[in-house]
Amino acid sequence: MVEIISKRDGPRKEDVAAKEFIQTNRATIDKIANQLTGGRWQAMRNPVAAPQPEASGKLWYTPPSRASSEVSPYVRISLNGRIVVADLASGRQLHFVGELRGRGPARRLALATSQNGLFDPLDNQLHAALADLEGLHVPDEAAEECLEQEVAIRLGIQVLSRGGG
Repeated sequence: MVEIISKRDGPRKEDVAAKEFIQTNRATIDKIANQLTGGRWQAMRNPVAAPQPEASGKLWYTPPSRASSEVSPYVRISLNGRIVVADLASGRQLHFVGELRGRGPARRLALATSQNGLFDPLDNQLHAALADLEGLHVPDEAAEECLEQEVAIRLGIQVLSRGGG
């Protein structure tokens, strides 16, 4: 005896459920898409007669910078160990200082130099101010906070606590 299994007519119930979910949540999906793309999602769905600029090839939207001429820099160590000087108002990176290399208690500071294999080295003035910190042992969060403060002091910028502004 042979049983013949044939494809059902019509869409699968998973496809129907997915389409129904998307339709019922269309407003929320559009709102999130607009927020992530800075309004470009709505502009694509409702094209206007004005010519649009060429796509830049970026995979994400970078909002235009604020029209503030005053920059308030601060030192930040990110979760992946990158040490940067960033603008407090916009959050944009101003200088890449270096990175923490190693794991756990064996972490050490590697300044942004070509000798450390980094493509965008510190300029001479910043390097001179921070040169003796090269290889500094940074085993935990308390040491990270001390390093942030030390770099800020040496560069003459605002010292921020980790708890916020």
